[in-house]
Amino acid sequence: MSRAGAASRGYEAELQKGLTELRARREELHGRIRAEEAERERLQGQIVTLTQRLLRSSESLARLLAEGGELDRLIAETEAAYGQV
Repeated sequence: MSRAGAASRGYEAELQKGLTELRARREELHGRIRAEEAERERLQGQIVTLTQRLLRSSESLARLLAEGGELDRLIAETEAAYGQV
């Protein structure tokens, strides 16, 4: 019976070792998950900031293009009037 008890203790020790290794892997994985979540949050913050900058830039560009169109129109009208004189 002592042989069976020794085998049982050996299996138990192996099981404990395996559980310890699995727990260590789980902790490492949780650390990597936390790091990825932090990176994702940082990138999402950049997306918000860049989206706002893009919107402001697009609005500014639209105003500048409208102003350029208005100047082109005024130049064309002035040239047409000058040509009639």
